[in-house]
Amino acid sequence: MDSVVETDRLRLRPWVPGDLAQLCRIFAEPEVWRFPFGRGFDDQETAAFLCRQLDQQEEGRPTVWAAELRQEHRLIGYAGLSVPEFLPEILPAVEVGWRLHPDCWGRGLATEAGGASLEHGFATFGLEEIVSIYQPDNAASGRVMEKLGMHFERATVHPRSGLALSVYRITRRQWGRRTDGRRAGPRHYGDEPCGPSSNA
Repeated sequence: MDSVVETDRLRLRPWVPGDLAQLCRIFAEPEVWRFPFGRGFDDQETAAFLCRQLDQQEEGRPTVWAAELRQEHRLIGYAGLSVPEFLPEILPAVEVGWRLHPDCWGRGLATEAGGASLEHGFATFGLEEIVSIYQPDNAASGRVMEKLGMHFERATVHPRSGLALSVYRITRRQWGRRTDGRRAGPRHYGDEPCGPSSNA
């Protein structure tokens, strides 16, 4: 996504090749990729991730944003919308997800980023519904989804790894009722220990 979205504390922006060094430090943290891999990424894996995002941006496909702390201009991970190609049974679909450095957990940032992403998806892209997917053991991400007004839709398993997954969903009408006509992205939400949401 080429657009830039700002909230009270975050700047969600397109990726640039120069993000690689900071992203390597973030993705090397074991907690960042605990779900689903149980370990951090090495530099080669992080470079491959960034290349995919840059390619998808160039192609105009839904792609998560680079997430920065606005006042510090510091990259802290990613958040935004993408196509959950790893779970064909729910396609076509667009997923909201996030993955932030552990020192940013417990501050409501995942919910803030998720709310801004949902608002962008419904108001700008005109999507009718958005999903989010997580492993049930990652209860913190499930709580973020519930705070965003998303509702449990189904339990399933990852088709390759066999990991248990929970799928949450929210429609544009449900989001509109929740926000009561207000754009919810810039708001602060309650603090939460926010782990990653995507299992790609």
